[in-house]
Amino acid sequence: MYDLLVIGAGSGGVRAARVAAGHGAKVAIVEEHRIGGTCVIRGCVPKKLLVYGAQFAEDLEDAQRFGWRIENAEFDWPTLRDNVLAEVTRLSGIYTQTLQNHNVEILEGHAAFKSPHEVTVGERVLRADKVLIATGARPHIPDRPGSEHGITSNDAFHLEHLPSRIVIAGGGYIANEFAGIFSELGSTVTVVNRSDRLLRGYDEQIRDRLLQISLTKGIRFVFNAPLDFIERQADGTLQVHLQGSETIECDSVLFATGRVPNTEAL
Repeated sequence: MYDLLVIGAGSGGVRAARVAAGHGAKVAIVEEHRIGGTCVIRGCVPKKLLVYGAQFAEDLEDAQRFGWRIENAEFDWPTLRDNVLAEVTRLSGIYTQTLQNHNVEILEGHAAFKSPHEVTVGERVLRADKVLIATGARPHIPDRPGSEHGITSNDAFHLEHLPSRIVIAGGGYIANEFAGIFSELGSTVTVVNRSDRLLRGYDEQIRDRLLQISLTKGIRFVFNAPLDFIERQADGTLQVHLQGSETIECDSVLFATGRVPNTEAL
């Protein structure tokens, strides 16, 4: 019998487990993927590392105006990708060690409720006075023909090759962050959005400034253009068909169309 059972070992779940255990509670935490969750494994941390890596493209260009001669500068995507993933692994290990240092029992597997105070993990039935649901969310994939040809932000960190041309569907902060990253790294980027503005709910001046900067960097935007369907061509390229608009040819499509909670299988 546990005082607290935490389902999900992301940032929220790990902190809750650690703090509760630090106050003397008997705590277990269940994770079916990797310790660290979205922020450490497939979100904030690796994305910001890609941002830092991409920033060097602009820094190198600026340096030449300050007298630095930089010849034959080349970017190697596998080097950045592999170093980012190595850092993610290191941080996941730190999270795991932190839980162990606080005597939190770590259980691997999928958790599902049997009753309000009973949770199954594989063949085990765990009982707890309190159960905390900290399962986070995952990228939403539009239910459109050909959507299986697209990738999500989860997949972007594992791309074998940097796409020469990428279409990013969405207008939120995730879409715009990846648009900036891929653009700085050398990809031709087109952002398609079903509405007429970026960053819905954000301050209007911020939205306008972001659009201005992005256009200056060569990022193309198509507004009021919901996704219709995606086709893979014989040569492996993709054609993105937009409702009532154009067709765009690219090498990769990234869905940044919101997130959905990981609660349906509990």
